[in-house]
Amino acid sequence: MPMSTAHLPVLSAISGILLLATASGTSAEMLKPFKDELFSSQTVIESHDNGAFQTIDYQELRDINGRDQIPEKRVKPAYVDTGVRWKAQEDETLEIGDRRVDVTRIGPASKQAFTVIFIHGRGGDRRLGSNDYAFGGNFNRLKNLAYKNGGTYYAPSVRGFDSNGVADIAALIRYSYEQSGGKPVILTCASMGSFICWGITRDAESVKRLKGMAILSGVTDPDFTKSAFYKAKLPLWFTHGSKDPVYAAADQQALFEKLYKAHYPTRFTLFETGNHGTPVRMTDWRKVLNWLVDTQAP
Repeated sequence: MPMSTAHLPVLSAISGILLLATASGTSAEMLKPFKDELFSSQTVIESHDNGAFQTIDYQELRDINGRDQIPEKRVKPAYVDTGVRWKAQEDETLEIGDRRVDVTRIGPASKQAFTVIFIHGRGGDRRLGSNDYAFGGNFNRLKNLAYKNGGTYYAPSVRGFDSNGVADIAALIRYSYEQSGGKPVILTCASMGSFICWGITRDAESVKRLKGMAILSGVTDPDFTKSAFYKAKLPLWFTHGSKDPVYAAADQQALFEKLYKAHYPTRFTLFETGNHGTPVRMTDWRKVLNWLVDTQAP
C-alpha cells in the first residue's frame, strides 16, 4: 500500500523505541531490576559450555560478614525493602481438593503474571522462604521481584519429603496455574527439598503446568532422564557450593554435563568455596527466573 513521507517520522520513532528496548534487554525479561547493584554484581572466575556453566567468586568474609549486620542472622538494611511484607504478604492454608497446604503468599491470589514456588529443606517451613533478613536478604529480593512484576511467590511448608509432600506441591502447582489463568509456574527447591522437585518431574500433569525448575544445593537424581520433565525439555538451572559437605557439587555437575551434551536446556552456577547454604544466599534470582521463563523447549 502506498505510504506518504508523513509516516516516516512516526516509523523512525517506533523503530528507535524497539531498538532501545532490544538493546536494554527489557523486551525479553519478565523481571525488571531490583537491587541488582547489590545482588547481581558477581565475578565470574570460570566459564565453559558456551557460558552455560559458570564459577562465581564467593568469599565468606565479603559475602556474609561484609553483607550482614549479624552474620547469617540479619542482613544490612540496604539489602531489603520490607514494604512488600505489609502490602502483599499473607499466611494461609489452602484447601486444594483433598490436600491442605500451609503457605506464605506474596502477591495476588489470582490473575498473577507468573508464579514462583520455593521448597525448603529439612527442618524448615514456610517461614524460611519468607524470611526478609536471613540469607543476605535474598528471599526479600525474590519477594520483591515477584510482587513488583505482577507475580506471586509461594513459600509452602512441606510436611514430608516423600510422595505425600510431592502430592501437596503438585496440588499447589495446579492451583497456581489455574488461579493465574495458565501463566508460567516456576518450581525451585533447596537441599532436601530437591526430593520434591525430582518427584514432581515424574508427575506428567504437573509438568504440563510448569515452565521450568531450579535446584539449589540439591541431591542428584540419576533417573531424571526417564522423567516427564526431561521428555518435555523444560529448562533446569542448578546452583551449588563447591565445598558443600551434604550433597557433593561434583555429582550435580556430572548430571549437568550429561544434560548439556544431550543439548538439554540447562545452566549451572558453582560458588567457589561455597558451603551447603551458599546458593540460598547467593543465587541471582532475577537472572535465573528470567532465563527459565524466556527459554523455550526445543
